[in-house]
Amino acid sequence: MALSLYVETARWRAHQQSVLDAFPGLVPVAKGNGYGFGNRRLAEEATRLGAPMLAVGTSYEARDAVEDFGGDVLVLTPYRIGEDPVPLPGRVVRTVASVSGVRALVGRRVVVECMTSMRRHGINPEDVAKLGAALDDVRLEGFALHLPLDHPDGYDPVQECTAWIGRLTAAGLPIPAVYVSHLSAEELGRLRGLHPGTVIRPRIGTRLWLGDHGALDCRGTVLDVTPVVKGDRYGYRQLKAPMDGHLVVVAGGTAHGVGLEAPKHMTGVTPRAKNLARAGLATVNRTVSPFSWGGRKAAFAEPPHMQVSILFVPGDTAPPTVGEELRATLRHTTTYFDRTVDR
Repeated sequence: MALSLYVETARWRAHQQSVLDAFPGLVPVAKGNGYGFGNRRLAEEATRLGAPMLAVGTSYEARDAVEDFGGDVLVLTPYRIGEDPVPLPGRVVRTVASVSGVRALVGRRVVVECMTSMRRHGINPEDVAKLGAALDDVRLEGFALHLPLDHPDGYDPVQECTAWIGRLTAAGLPIPAVYVSHLSAEELGRLRGLHPGTVIRPRIGTRLWLGDHGALDCRGTVLDVTPVVKGDRYGYRQLKAPMDGHLVVVAGGTAHGVGLEAPKHMTGVTPRAKNLARAGLATVNRTVSPFSWGGRKAAFAEPPHMQVSILFVPGDTAPPTVGEELRATLRHTTTYFDRTVDR
């Protein structure tokens, strides 16, 4: 009895291949919870795709990835002086985002991240002149440009990439490769056309693993169904049933990521109206769950427990039976499934 991720494997892999075809030189990304699949599974898929390099989030993830992936492993989080020492083999490439970080990795393979309009990590334009001598003591694999997802005010990520390539070239620095994130296939083609002598390598995770929603199906197993009448108390908080109905216990709780939600930035009237409606329901303890039954999302009877959720199904709707599975709409990057089933 589990929270399960069902995968139409042939369709999922066909999508992977289509992304690889559209983005030559692709570096697959496997980090965090492995986009719901687990990083070990994604390392196996990257191997099947013939990828020579796998990108991971942290040095701790790299330590595990080298056991499952035989090629180079790129750590995306920049090295920081004084960080916990993690033993890593020579095929692990570290990202650095400062001149001092480069100087601290003598003899190591590095990718230097440049500050983009993301304003998260990276060397600034004024640091470029200081890089020359520092790069003599490392094995430079390339430069990285992590770009924003949205493009307001006519922003063109290709122009931003071109500006950085121009700065590096003008400073006389070698550019073995440029690693980019969040370019479309059309934008990648334009960038390569502008810089035909430069190796451009796109790093892709979400689009590669989660781009075909129809290949993936999340479901939670019904563990118990208990009838209640209006006024019956239930759960940790001993709430009262608002009407006759059924309490449905389904696999999937906070340990799986159920009920946890990242903050959202909303624009436009419709998204704001929907958010207000959800907030209004929450104030009367009718928070909508990700689990569907009877053609609509079922409400949480109370906040999710660690490994299960209790849903309330009104008396005018026939409840599911124990052992049935309820389809769930879950965010894959925050969900830990009990099992993955290939079909």
